[in-house]
Amino acid sequence: MNPGTDTVIDPITLEVIWSRLISVVDEQAAALIHSSFTTVVREAGDLSAGVFDRDGNMIAQSVTGTPGHINTMANCLRRFIAPQFPIDTLEPGDTLITNDPWEASGHLFDLTIVSPVFYRGRGVAWFASTCHAVDIGGATMGGDARSLYEEGLAIPLMKLFKAGAPNQELFDIIRANVRVPDQVIGDIYAQEVGNRVGARKFIEMLEEYQLPDIEAVSAQILDRSEKALRAAIRNLPDGVYRNRIAIDGFDEPLTVACALTVAGDALRVDYAGSSPQVDRGINVVLNYTHAYTTYTLMAALAPGIPNNEGAFRPIEVSAPLGSILNCRRPAPVSARHLIGHFVSQPLLTALAEVLPENVIANGSAGLWNTMMDGMDDDGREFAYIFFSAGGMGAAHDRDGLSATAFPSGITGVPVEAIETAAPLLMHRRELRPDSGGPGRFRGGLGQVMEMEIITGAPANHSCMYDRTGNPALGLMGGRPGAAGEVRLSNGARPHPKSHYVLRPGQRVTLELPGGGGYGPPDTREPQRVLEDLRQGYVSAAAAIRDYAVVIDKDAMMLDEPATAALREGRKL
Repeated sequence: MNPGTDTVIDPITLEVIWSRLISVVDEQAAALIHSSFTTVVREAGDLSAGVFDRDGNMIAQSVTGTPGHINTMANCLRRFIAPQFPIDTLEPGDTLITNDPWEASGHLFDLTIVSPVFYRGRGVAWFASTCHAVDIGGATMGGDARSLYEEGLAIPLMKLFKAGAPNQELFDIIRANVRVPDQVIGDIYAQEVGNRVGARKFIEMLEEYQLPDIEAVSAQILDRSEKALRAAIRNLPDGVYRNRIAIDGFDEPLTVACALTVAGDALRVDYAGSSPQVDRGINVVLNYTHAYTTYTLMAALAPGIPNNEGAFRPIEVSAPLGSILNCRRPAPVSARHLIGHFVSQPLLTALAEVLPENVIANGSAGLWNTMMDGMDDDGREFAYIFFSAGGMGAAHDRDGLSATAFPSGITGVPVEAIETAAPLLMHRRELRPDSGGPGRFRGGLGQVMEMEIITGAPANHSCMYDRTGNPALGLMGGRPGAAGEVRLSNGARPHPKSHYVLRPGQRVTLELPGGGGYGPPDTREPQRVLEDLRQGYVSAAAAIRDYAVVIDKDAMMLDEPATAALREGRKL
């Protein structure tokens, strides 16, 4: 047994140490963000940061991050340790790296960087982070590739730093294979800086509390998290709960199907019945499927429980090998989020059978990722990606959030940051009226963005968009949100998961989808519909058509007798 694992820490001290651990990983993340070279990390927060015990169990994570990075990183770290890099075979100053999709976060664009922590001559913990690289070579990010080998540079599990010295051969290989090497290499160093800051603060904590290591703390924290989640699961009736949804796919719709089995204090999620993997870059590895499954279930069942290894123990996740949610190597996976984010929706809808007040209607789910690459005014190559979100689904007691990413948690990048970092001009960015699904509570609105390239030269636009053909469904009588749309100023409609050339002077307009409504629309309080009209969220025509609410547009007042008569008439 490792030193300290048999020690019992009193609850008050444990709580103090837990709070300190959170502050440590938050400082790790802050150092990473402030050192970053890209808006992907600085503005959007497409990153994770966490601390792990000797055995690679995730203890705590920073408050900044996305489940696709955090929860995949939790599984990835153990793959570093066994059998290749046990902590006792490393030395101070060593740092490890990979972007292997099947070992880490599901596509080549995410770099996972792991650093061991040594204290009093012994390895006692790990700090790790995962960040989205703005470019990784290949055919740029998107759904076009037919094989992993087309999607960019693959880095196996290996050393990034050796005793503090950079692995220069690897840095040279990365620099030679990416379009914007300064940004990519800069963010790698930012991740290393974050890990070092976390390690330093962690050692200060050990010294302050006179701990030889973190093993006893880890054991108690993980056990408490596990017990709390198992207690929440026991509140569910035993049984099998099923649901399936249709999403756009690449050339034809795909199915995500789930069977959620509750047995005592354990959950099993099986995605049998989901579509087979495809020959385009939207496939998902099982580690990514597991990440968004565990996150979704915790959000619905026990949102106050720490997201760590203990909370993963009661949940088993499986998907047929060769399916869209457990693809075989070397399937292309660059835009895996376009499918992976959707696992939340059949899960929540299945749970609505027993927990209708803990779930939300379907939302836009997948982020709309926009990548542009080309030549800037000085003839230098640029590559830039930004994330945007449609509307979330409504809940039983509130409207869905507009232009908000769920389940990813990624922040939308401000127009000013986009225009500063890339030769793009955003002519319009606004909420999209009537896009939220009607319901007693309305789905969140999508947004409209209209932009053009301003270099005088054409640029490649890689589209990564879903719900252009299959809108977000409502729940408990709520109606679907509006589907998304991509169109050019010349009337052309690009493929929503492919790439095309955006010409100088052309504008591209993105209309992001809205979330589904919750409950029958004709039970929405008329005053809420009036307020939506005043805010520009719904039109007068939609107020009548969808909600049976009559509004005097000149006075901008509710016509209560006409509304009552219209609603009564629709009951007949």
